Amino acid sequence: MPKITKTLVEALKPLKDGVKGSSQFVWDNELRGFGVTVGQKGTKSFVVQYRSTTGLSRRKVIGRFGLMTVEEARRNARAMLGDVAKGADPIEEIKQQPIGHTVGEICDWYLERAEAGKIIGRSRKAIKSSTLAMDRSRIESHIRPLLGHRIIETLKLGDIEAAQADIAAGATSKPRVGSRGGATKGGEGVAARTMSTLHSILEHAVRLGEIEKNPARGIRRIASPPRMRWLSQAEIRKLGAALREAEADLEHPKGIAVIKLLLLTGFRRLEALGLERKWLLEEENAVHFVTTKTGAQRRVIGAAAVDLLLAQPNMGSKYFFPADWGDGHFIGVVRVLERVCFKAGLEDVTPHVLRHTFASIAGGLGYSELTIAALLGHASRGITQRYIHIDEPLRAAATAVSDHIMHLLNGTGQPGPKR
Repeated sequence: MPKITKTLVEALKPLKDGVKGSSQFVWDNELRGFGVTVGQKGTKSFVVQYRSTTGLSRRKVIGRFGLMTVEEARRNARAMLGDVAKGADPIEEIKQQPIGHTVGEICDWYLERAEAGKIIGRSRKAIKSSTLAMDRSRIESHIRPLLGHRIIETLKLGDIEAAQADIAAGATSKPRVGSRGGATKGGEGVAARTMSTLHSILEHAVRLGEIEKNPARGIRRIASPPRMRWLSQAEIRKLGAALREAEADLEHPKGIAVIKLLLLTGFRRLEALGLERKWLLEEENAVHFVTTKTGAQRRVIGAAAVDLLLAQPNMGSKYFFPADWGDGHFIGVVRVLERVCFKAGLEDVTPHVLRHTFASIAGGLGYSELTIAALLGHASRGITQRYIHIDEPLRAAATAVSDHIMHLLNGTGQPGPKR
């Protein structure tokens, strides 16, 4: 019997000409009772085999290869076999446990109630549709594949943190399929945010009496370094040249316009895409957002940004950037940005990087953190910031920053700060 390793498991193949339903078993030579099985369709699962105190031979699947590493399976098997040595019977214990909600069922319950406005979030308001869309994506991409089938009452904190580690390692990653939608990515940041979503869902279920306890309480979420990427002035010029080239190549005009708007305003991606025409206050050089990440707010923008919005053709939609079909707004800016940045030779550029770039330019022009926070629409953090209103100095700051960025995009001279 060989020692079970990642290389060995990857090399295992289904039995040829086997009887229907038959499986191949390979047992570990170091940990007696720990093995891996390969089904006829190539599915590989880790198993533990033991004999109960009553003499019955038991076999239990402890995880699937790909969603669980060999090392994790070995640790789980060692713990389970240790319990057996003390007289426990893991399979019988599961049989005797009361059947409760699965993680998948509670996720479905949460989505149904939240979409009906029956769950109140931290803001003491119904959970926003944009938040629900992100929650649904994390549920379907990561939570359901790893934990959806698990009974909540049987989950331990270690199970939750193991799922977090799997997401960070890319166990739930999937390539992009078709022309719409994106790839499912793993990584430490995705793992930590997914666990925050799961913790929140289970807390709502406890609070509303669906389950008795939240097994995710106390989880230590993986820390990931903050993204500190922004475009230098030279990179903005390269991006501007690539935008002009893309426009000549008949790239999507809405995508090009949204990229420019993100740079000129520091808006968040969905703030720009979902911008409605009635929200623009042209005389005030401002946009009145009915809702944002930090609530309703009136945010000043520069003259260059106002001109860009007014230049968008009115197609009868309430949005400045309507979808190509249907009643919604345009959503394809990420794909356009990827193509333009490829032309420009720029890497790791996302819509949020454009927001960071706006802030960086504002800082380089000498504006204070308080002014930049007001331009970006950050939540007020103190008494003083609440008194920052839309006045002439703030309008001048927004216009100076947007003019400076527009000159860089156009490859013309750099105006000085208009203070």
